[in-house]
Amino acid sequence: MTKWTPKHEAPEPLEGNVVATITGGTIVWFVLFLVQLPFYGWFDDHGHLWWLWTCLAGGGLGLLGIWYVRKRDAAIRAHAAAEAAGDGGTVPGAAG
Repeated sequence: MTKWTPKHEAPEPLEGNVVATITGGTIVWFVLFLVQLPFYGWFDDHGHLWWLWTCLAGGGLGLLGIWYVRKRDAAIRAHAAAEAAGDGGTVPGAAG
C-alpha cells in the first residue's frame, strides 16, 4: 500500500470565477442541443437520438449548477464579510 501513499501535500484547490464557468458550460450544452435539433430524424434513424437528449440534460443540470454555485458564492461572500466585521464569522440568518 505504500506504493499509493502520496509523498507530498496536495495543492490547494483553484478558486476562479465558478459562476461564469458553469454558466458558460450550460450555454454550450443548450447550443449543442439547438444545433442538433434540426437533425432529429437523422439521429433517430441511426440510433443516436441519445446525443440530443444528453445535450438537453446537460443544459438542464447546468441550470441547477448555476443556482448552486450562485448560492455557494453568496455564502462565501457573507462569511467573509462576517469575519471582516469581527463577529466571529457567523452568518446572519444561519441557525446554530
